Amino acid sequence: MKQRGDYEGAFSMRLGMGLEAWPKREGHYRVWIQAVSLGEMLVIESLLRKLASDDSIEIFLTTTTSTGYRLAKERYSEICDRIVYFPLDFWPFSRRVWKHVQPDLAICAETELWPEHIQQALNSNTPMILVNGRLSDNSFRYARRLAFLFRSHFVGISRVLAISEHDAQRFEVIGVNRSKMVVTGNLKLDVSIGERLGTSERAEMKARLGLGDGFVLLGSSTWPGEETMLLEAFKRLRKKLPKSRLMLVPRHAERRGEVRSLLESASEGLNWHFRSEGDPFGDVDILVGDTSGELRVLTQLADLAFVGKSLAPHKEGQTPIECGLLGVPMVFGPGMNNFRSIRDGLLESGSAESLTDAEALKMRLVALALDDEAREKQKRNQAIWVKNSRGALERTFEEIDKVLRQKGR
Repeated sequence: MKQRGDYEGAFSMRLGMGLEAWPKREGHYRVWIQAVSLGEMLVIESLLRKLASDDSIEIFLTTTTSTGYRLAKERYSEICDRIVYFPLDFWPFSRRVWKHVQPDLAICAETELWPEHIQQALNSNTPMILVNGRLSDNSFRYARRLAFLFRSHFVGISRVLAISEHDAQRFEVIGVNRSKMVVTGNLKLDVSIGERLGTSERAEMKARLGLGDGFVLLGSSTWPGEETMLLEAFKRLRKKLPKSRLMLVPRHAERRGEVRSLLESASEGLNWHFRSEGDPFGDVDILVGDTSGELRVLTQLADLAFVGKSLAPHKEGQTPIECGLLGVPMVFGPGMNNFRSIRDGLLESGSAESLTDAEALKMRLVALALDDEAREKQKRNQAIWVKNSRGALERTFEEIDKVLRQKGR
């Protein structure tokens, strides 16, 4: 909170204070949903809207980060009954909010396994469901070492809705009873992209952001070291396609100073502009998207994308889903461990390419930029992959409805 400096009004909420009175209504079911950050907030959008379409359901939405809170207030205020910061996971704060809210069902997204939060659900005999459940390699290694603690921890979880059989097996290893698990698929693949840019809108936005009318290479959610690789690839590309442009979108906007230093030392005459400074005055060679919540729109301006956090030493990967849903050809490095099932599906369907190291990535990015047919083939494959991957929302909602029916729904 101190580092980001944008948590206005959050401190009292994190302590569970200042909540307004909220009497329960007969015949209504109160659902508490926790999604830690902006990414999880986007993942649960379709689920939130599905729940909100039922007039008998009241939604209490909490989040942990300032970016997640801002997006929730902007996008979900009309469909959620309350939106606040998640209380610190210690007894007095968690208990205070649980006593105030008295939910009929608690839902956590992805890896939101807060011990005191789960204990409060157990104490109040409230079912708790983990949706889009997954365990990264790091989380799994940690949890397996402490499996004797996690077994008691998971007593308070009524159901784990895993994104893949691989993740379900991992949950079973750390102590979740198999009878509590259902593989429902990945909600990220059912995420609503919203209104897409038309041809004229796309051209207008490219012009407004100084990207001209040429080829655009995107670095999507990049991490340290990956901007250097992309900048070197872009220099090679400019020799082949002089009108091409580069968009760098760091995963963390706070790294803008680091990215600026790189550009100042290695751009070699290329001009750049930071999105946080407004629209540029004229064309730019490199646009840095250092703002929150705009990646999905910026992705639609790209002709080819590199998906970040996938090049060594990084191993976890950032989500390739938006590129796939939006039909943007993509490549990534070998480290996509947090998206293993999605990575495999993309590669098997010919919807993406994976390269082993920085030099191979640079060469392939340039080659793909020059190969219109290869990119069009990826787009066609992506459309088929999207069609075959949907359905997680309906399966997830079906499991939630079963639990609510057990509560007398």
